[in-house]
Amino acid sequence: MALTFDNPNEQQRWYAVDDGVMGGVSQSTFSVADSEGRFHGEVSLENGGGFASVRREPNGFEPTLADALGIALTVRGDGRTYQLRLKSTSLGNASAYRVKFTPAQDEWETLHFPWPAFEAVRRGTLLSDAPAVTPSEIHQIGFLIADRTAGPFCLQIKRIEPMG
Repeated sequence: MALTFDNPNEQQRWYAVDDGVMGGVSQSTFSVADSEGRFHGEVSLENGGGFASVRREPNGFEPTLADALGIALTVRGDGRTYQLRLKSTSLGNASAYRVKFTPAQDEWETLHFPWPAFEAVRRGTLLSDAPAVTPSEIHQIGFLIADRTAGPFCLQIKRIEPMG
């Protein structure tokens, strides 16, 4: 079952966690319009900041994710590099599995990320001793931008789906 953005109420399931948690002033939001999700805002490097993120609990998504071989995203970007992030019960609360991607600007593309493509990180630092992704333990999915570049950003998302 794919996560799509045909229902405007999907917007309420996403919430931002930006660098304000550490004194930064970056801002982001997640909105739904025209059957697409948009992670957008502005990254600021002031006050030691430099990241913005949105997250969602994968309600109604996890039964198929547990049996998946990875995640596929249909996205369109703005020339900037993003991260798809997964929170898992096998990692500590401040850690996540991530994969970086720079989507095409002019057209929609579907990117495929098998579980081994994800690396465990804690506040941007790689965790060499972390276990591999266990799909059934994923309890949160999200996007993050932390490309050390100030300015506006917009990642458009058409669908998020388990790879079969």
